[in-house]
Amino acid sequence: MTDIRERMKKLKLIVYDFDGVMTDNRVIVSQDGTESVVVHRGDGYGISQIKDLSIEQVIISTETNPVVRRRAEKLKIDIIHGVADKKSILMEYCRNKGYAMEEVMFIGNDLNDYDAMMSAGVKGAPADAEEEILAIADWISKAKGGHGVIRELYRELQAYMEQSGE
Repeated sequence: MTDIRERMKKLKLIVYDFDGVMTDNRVIVSQDGTESVVVHRGDGYGISQIKDLSIEQVIISTETNPVVRRRAEKLKIDIIHGVADKKSILMEYCRNKGYAMEEVMFIGNDLNDYDAMMSAGVKGAPADAEEEILAIADWISKAKGGHGVIRELYRELQAYMEQSGE
């Protein structure tokens, strides 16, 4: 298997799970049933900078809460949510966009991300992901979910690109 740096330099698509990657996996439920989550502003900056590296990004989430769509709209990235089978959706998305699976990084944290991650060329996880996810991850953030995982990823991608003179 090639070095992780070499594989990451070839990325054309990064796929994020939402809860547990962009959030700390907690939800605030008000008495009227409205749900809220907390996200890391540094991740928003990281996403904008990854765009500048010409890498597309998408959120694939099982969650149907409107907060997921609102976050994707603010970040100006694609979202597919309410998904039961992330692997099938990921494969279809890549086929439609013309991405080879080795050009894809999937960042997930929980067991429902496992199959999709196994189909991606690079597998990423926050530091507090489930043990089965950490066991298959090529890249593990020092940050926990919702605490700057994507910002950290951007810094590493930027360093890899600079090392290769791109």
